[in-house]
Amino acid sequence: MTVPAHAPDTAVRRPVPPFTEESALLKVRAAEDAWNSRDPERVALAYTEDSVWRNRDRFLTGRAEIRAFLAEKWERELDYRLRKELWAYTGNRISVRFEYEWHDTTGQWWRSHGNEQWEFDGNGLMRRREASINDVAIGPGDRRLT
Repeated sequence: MTVPAHAPDTAVRRPVPPFTEESALLKVRAAEDAWNSRDPERVALAYTEDSVWRNRDRFLTGRAEIRAFLAEKWERELDYRLRKELWAYTGNRISVRFEYEWHDTTGQWWRSHGNEQWEFDGNGLMRRREASINDVAIGPGDRRLT
């Protein structure tokens, strides 16, 4: 059976809003674990079918675009390793700060750091993600996330 693109998601991703400190921390850990898997399909399932993203200067809409973006990202950002930290939460929103390290095909290591604001639907799926990210070149000996 084909589900129309406008049909609401029926999946539930616990914890669901409204968030407490404990449930917000669980959501952050789940996101960190998924992103560290570097599996675009696994990560994309945490978002609504019509999720809207801003990632740096890229604007994406929907799981298909998110999945393609992540596949491209992890082809370019090799040996990616991420840490997220809960910054704030309220109702159906969570803010995190993060940093991740990766290297490009030339072997140059990078540390990328920034902030994300997340908004969730009632089923605990992320319907909006706003990410501001900066990159800093680092030497292999400067890595913190091994």
